[in-house]
Amino acid sequence: MDLSDVQIERYARHILLPEVGGAGQSTLLQSSVLVIGAGGLGSPVVMYLAAAGVGKIGVVDDDSVDLSNLQRQILHTTNGLNLAKVYSAKQAVEALNPDVELVPYRERLDAKNVERLIAEYDLVVDGSDNFDTRFLLNDACFFASKTLVSGAILRFEGQISTYKAYLGNAHHCYRCVFPTPPKPGLIPSCSEAGVFGALAGVVGSAQAVEALKELLGIGKSLSGYLLIYDGLDTIWRKVRVRPDPSCPLCGKAATIHDLKEHSR
Repeated sequence: MDLSDVQIERYARHILLPEVGGAGQSTLLQSSVLVIGAGGLGSPVVMYLAAAGVGKIGVVDDDSVDLSNLQRQILHTTNGLNLAKVYSAKQAVEALNPDVELVPYRERLDAKNVERLIAEYDLVVDGSDNFDTRFLLNDACFFASKTLVSGAILRFEGQISTYKAYLGNAHHCYRCVFPTPPKPGLIPSCSEAGVFGALAGVVGSAQAVEALKELLGIGKSLSGYLLIYDGLDTIWRKVRVRPDPSCPLCGKAATIHDLKEHSR
């Protein structure tokens, strides 16, 4: 697609990059990303994808804006208290970039809707805050051959990875690292243990970078690696993760062949 004069000015700093250029910017404008969660991680992901000109962004979240969200969820404002987060996100994106269509899904992701929702998008970004959703997304994206950029934060630490196990070879899935969900209550949530507000910006922004790289086909993918950030000590660690041959989802003798276990 040809860029308008206004778009050339808006995305000038992208177009100057040899790895992106006009062709890459056109690719972004024709791309689509589904973001799960409009909270701490989803906020910077949505804002940076929208600023970059990703043409269609779907946002899935059934929650409303609460005062305690505003310490880290930069999509939302005090004036938007009690507004559904997906509609708050839509307002923010419309104010930022008219090139972008934000599609709000005010529903909780589950086994009944996940296949329908991810089918419409080129790539999925997980900004959820619970293990059930992370495992569901991992499995659904594997079966649908969708690239998944996943992030998680707690207290002062965060982690990011990209999952493309459907490609085989050196690509791992979430279950290669965490085979099964932890027992309830074993790992506290952010509402129980707290989270440093700006940490959400660091990890969510990194997720946006990885998502844009995947859409453009540039740089080195995080698939096959786990990126861990320690905010207190300001340490980044990039850990090599190899596919687990005994993984119940993507291993040689896989035992998971559908999403039935998520329907229980």
